[in-house]
Amino acid sequence: MKFPAFVTFAILALSGCAMGGLSRTADASLTRSIGAGSGEPVAGIIGGGLVASTGADLSRRERLEAINAEYRALESAPAGEPVVWRDDKTGHGGTVTAAQPYRVGSQDCRPYSHVVNAGGSARSVRGTACRNPDGTWTLLN
Repeated sequence: MKFPAFVTFAILALSGCAMGGLSRTADASLTRSIGAGSGEPVAGIIGGGLVASTGADLSRRERLEAINAEYRALESAPAGEPVVWRDDKTGHGGTVTAAQPYRVGSQDCRPYSHVVNAGGSARSVRGTACRNPDGTWTLLN
C-alpha cells in the first residue's frame, strides 16, 4: 500500500519541521503537494481533498491531518460514522463523514462531508470521491 509509505514520509518531514524545518526546496514541494489542484496524491487523495476548498487557514500539519481523516473516512469508516481530527496546539479540527459507497462502472465512489473548525468558525463542504485502481481517491468536481 502507498498510504503507509506516505505516512512515514509525512512523519519524517514533520519531525524535521519540529527540529528546525525542512529545506526551502522540500518545504515548497510539500506545500505544493498539499494544495488544491495538485496532480499528486496526498495521503491517498489526489488534489488535496475537500479541506482544500474550505478556505480555512490551516498549517501544513493541520492540512495533512485533515486529508488523512478524509482518507480514513473514505477508505474504511462505516457510512455515517464521523472521523475526527484535531491539532492540540491550535485547537483547530474537524469531522469527516462519508456516506454509503456506490459503484460507477468499475469504481467505488463515496459522497462525504468535511466540517473544519478553525479560527472560531465552522466551515462545511461536501463532495464525492471515487477510488482509483491504485488505491488513491480522486475528488469529483
